[in-house]
Amino acid sequence: MSGRLTHRRLIAITAAIVSGAMLMTACGDDKDSALGKKDENAPFFKMLPPDVQKSGKIEIGSEIAYAPIEFMEKGKAVGVDPDLAAALSKQLGVKYDYKNSPFDALITGVTSNRFDIVMSAMTDKKERQNQGLSFVDYFKAGTSILVKKGNPENIKSLDDLCGKTVALQEATVNEDVAVAQSAKCKENGKGEITIQKYANDGEALLKIKGGGAVADLNDFPVAAYNAQTSGGGNDFEVTGDQINAGLYGIGVGKDNTQLQQALKSALEALIKNGEYGKIMDKWKVQAGAVTEVTINGATS
Repeated sequence: MSGRLTHRRLIAITAAIVSGAMLMTACGDDKDSALGKKDENAPFFKMLPPDVQKSGKIEIGSEIAYAPIEFMEKGKAVGVDPDLAAALSKQLGVKYDYKNSPFDALITGVTSNRFDIVMSAMTDKKERQNQGLSFVDYFKAGTSILVKKGNPENIKSLDDLCGKTVALQEATVNEDVAVAQSAKCKENGKGEITIQKYANDGEALLKIKGGGAVADLNDFPVAAYNAQTSGGGNDFEVTGDQINAGLYGIGVGKDNTQLQQALKSALEALIKNGEYGKIMDKWKVQAGAVTEVTINGATS
């Protein structure tokens, strides 16, 4: 999605990713997912809404199956977003608690108060803002085309997908890219794209490996990470340039301006003290780092 990141995998992409995505239990029930007791002397504790100060905890909704952004390893959520959540929790003085949820249920999870925020490589879009979220933007990424190693179909751009089958995760920005490109293919007298949509990215990747689709449209960092790690780097490769680079945002209830500002200030502190950069370096996603934190920075 240009709205999902892929620091998700020190694993062979197959069953581990799929099983991680299918977990519907609260990962936060594991003590490893929360950091200590609340710290009222933390730099930005007093900026938090009163209910969060009282509970000492922020509930995070995420589909934990999108390496390297977030994925399951040894029963624990790891990746870019979990590392950022841990760093933010120290600045805010509260614990964090991960709740695994399907990606297309994350927005309603916040608007129905099942959790406080979304951290799940979600792209900041006007459409999503209109559904009740505001976004504290913390990363930038575009869509990439991921194909089998060796690129047997010689795919170099979206135009090369006309008349072919593409697998991807549903309810993502990447689905929007595929739908728009399919319409363009039809207008130009070429075959439309057959779009196979799956509940999680792991299923789409398995389809590529099995030859049921020629490509996966995915966020650049996720695609690059999969190409580097799946099958020891022998399963996939990224082809062509990034498409429609956008901003990933932490999704917060539109009216919850206190929490939005607290998160923005904490992220700015992490950029300034270098912790943010260390996390980007650790997961090899430096190309997506931002130098300025915005709220609702989407242009479309």
